[in-house]
Amino acid sequence: MVTTVFGAEAGERRIDPYSAGCPTRRILDRIGDRWTVLIVGALGADTARFSELKRRVEGISQKMLTQTLRGMERDGLVLRTVHPEVPVRVEYTLTDAGLSLRAPLKALEDWSIEHLGSVLDHQASYDVRAAPEAR
Repeated sequence: MVTTVFGAEAGERRIDPYSAGCPTRRILDRIGDRWTVLIVGALGADTARFSELKRRVEGISQKMLTQTLRGMERDGLVLRTVHPEVPVRVEYTLTDAGLSLRAPLKALEDWSIEHLGSVLDHQASYDVRAAPEAR
């Protein structure tokens, strides 16, 4: 079900990601997923085989990499190319839409690196304060 909010003029449609049924929620789920973020970063402007991506994105299981790549392909973020060789060679590359995600996701990566120390400090402080509550 697609939910849209109609503006003042008849027929004017605005997408509202804060509305539960808005299709942008699914897109936000995809691009906000940690594996998608890491795959976009790992691919960059390059083309890579499945095994290369698995090596570049440490900690991702084969199943999760497969699922994420399929979802990204379905959403038009990744192009999967099968080369009819023996053995079959499959390569992945970002589409124009996927490439356009690189800058905003790089900004998030940079933010996380820049604020890592203060976030860890706040987490430790919070954990100390919350520890007596757990008892």
